[in-house]
Amino acid sequence: MNRSQEIKKQFPYFQDALVAELVTHGIEKHFEKETELVREGQYIKVIPLVISGLIKVFTRFEDKELLLYYIKPNESCIMSFSAGINEAPSKIFAITEEDSHVLLIPVEKLSKWMKDFPDFNSLFYMQYNMRYADLLSTINSLLFEKLDKRVYDYLKEKVTISQKNPLKISHRQIANELGTAREVISRIMKKLETEGKVKQFATTIEIF
Repeated sequence: MNRSQEIKKQFPYFQDALVAELVTHGIEKHFEKETELVREGQYIKVIPLVISGLIKVFTRFEDKELLLYYIKPNESCIMSFSAGINEAPSKIFAITEEDSHVLLIPVEKLSKWMKDFPDFNSLFYMQYNMRYADLLSTINSLLFEKLDKRVYDYLKEKVTISQKNPLKISHRQIANELGTAREVISRIMKKLETEGKVKQFATTIEIF
């Protein structure tokens, strides 16, 4: 499968003219798991379109992190898009959750493509809607849900997105992504295991 066919398969609503532009100007790259793609304060030069793999987007305050959303195949990073088109520094971090195949779009092409290709606009309108819903869900969870439910929902989402169960994940990683302490997570994981919702192994956690 050539690059045009691959892009068309992932984004079937893209016009042929836009696909041709992406083939000409896009930069195709493979990133290994846990590669930092974007850091806070960085000026964005390229916008990712995920072909395969998974990228997590999060914010950080001092030594605490908070997971905001995942970028899955057929999606892009709306926060990077916003920073790039406004020539503003990034407010988020982005790291590959697993090995990822990504098409990088130069930011200098964004304004022209948004004018020339309505289907390109459609991609980012969809991303805005999705991420707005994600962020509302995160805020509601922080404000109104008990931490044990947040942890269990977080683990179930990981299973759904990664299609892996058991998950290879540590208590520290869970704590970092949920913005809490490892000791707190360890207590909650023991409670969830007692309730039969998870089973913990040396390096993995199985979710039921």
